[in-house]
Amino acid sequence: MRRARLLRSTPFRLAVIFSALFLVAFVVASVITVQAVRRNLVAKLDQDVGGTYAVVAASYGDNDVEDLIGLVQNHVAVAGAADQIFLLTGRDGVRLVGNIAQSAVPLGWSTASAGDLGLKGDARYRLLAGDIGSDYRLVVGKSYDEIESVGAITAATFMWATLIVLLAAVAGGWILALRLRRRMDAIAGTMARISEGALDARIPLLGNGDDIDVLSIRINATLDRLSGLFEGMKQVTADIAHDLKTPLNRLKLTIRTALGKHDAGEPVAAELEEADAESDRINATFDALLRIAQIEAGARKARFAPVQLGDVAAAIAEAYVDVADESGRTLHFEAGDSASLISGDLQLLLQMCANLIENAMIHGPSGTRIGLRVASTAAVTTLCVTDDGPGIPEGERTNVLRRLYRLEKSRTTPGSGLGLSMVKAVADLHGAKLVLSDNEPGLCVTIEFPNLRPNRTA
Repeated sequence: MRRARLLRSTPFRLAVIFSALFLVAFVVASVITVQAVRRNLVAKLDQDVGGTYAVVAASYGDNDVEDLIGLVQNHVAVAGAADQIFLLTGRDGVRLVGNIAQSAVPLGWSTASAGDLGLKGDARYRLLAGDIGSDYRLVVGKSYDEIESVGAITAATFMWATLIVLLAAVAGGWILALRLRRRMDAIAGTMARISEGALDARIPLLGNGDDIDVLSIRINATLDRLSGLFEGMKQVTADIAHDLKTPLNRLKLTIRTALGKHDAGEPVAAELEEADAESDRINATFDALLRIAQIEAGARKARFAPVQLGDVAAAIAEAYVDVADESGRTLHFEAGDSASLISGDLQLLLQMCANLIENAMIHGPSGTRIGLRVASTAAVTTLCVTDDGPGIPEGERTNVLRRLYRLEKSRTTPGSGLGLSMVKAVADLHGAKLVLSDNEPGLCVTIEFPNLRPNRTA
């Protein structure tokens, strides 16, 4: 069953396809190579036959037929029984000397079989015939046996090489398919474990940086994100149940008190006003939760437009400077070099800046100095909000970004624990980097936004 799955797997099929393509390319290259070798051997054969013919013909330079006949006889004696052909005939066509019977060989280059030359066997010969003087005709030839032998050896060599390549390709494809199958099984197994509830399962990596590793890294990052969202939802559910239980109980007690006073004929206006205020706080908490959920869903990205973050911070500073003074705190705004534009939602950016200022005012005692600064570089625009209040312990800086999380566990101070959660949601939506650090004393909130385009200087 496992073998059948492997044979049907995409990696094995791809390996077979590429092996087949490689094999076809190797066979074509082999055929071309064999043909090239054969052409070179034929050219060498013609060169040998032509050279021998020239040497023999040159012996008749002084019209000495005896030297010519003697040289041909020597060549016949040296030549094998059926390897080389020599024939010298007179003007009347009668054979004078040679190792073949009289035969009609055309002038120039030609190819003839053993039967055409009166020889036994099926060998073929390359022949060169020409007239020597006006009385004689010389035929010199050589068999193709050596060429065909070399060709057969070459063809056999390539055949065995092709077989070895085929076996290597199939074996390599099988091994490659097995490795890829294991890795695909690891991915499938991880997905199966996650579907069964093991949200901490992750795809194992080889660390070689190949395509599957890159894909696995991205899948693991997605799983980390989904796991974080799921854990966040669980935490939000628990936090909502915990944080809303107290105000709902207060609302219930207020209503019961009002009912008791009503039955006793006493005025209940104060209790009703308190209940109305409590219900407004509960509604505000739910509205904030829904707003954060909408922001995290990314629907507001459709409203993105070029925004100058310095103008946003200036508007917030102008709106809150008097509020800070009335509460015994001071707000200082520093525009810096903030001419760069970012892509964002203006209303969300205003809400984010307002949340940061309000958070510093709520948690900082009277006399707290709050700083608001915007600065730009070629790549990013940075928004920084500082205060010299109590700050946030380093171990709690990640927790305070969760929904409904509050450092003050008794819940006696105003707030819902959603201010910094809203800031983080807006920062994430804009692809910004949010960092909480120590202002020594107090808190420093830094948010880096990628610029819409780099600064241009004249």
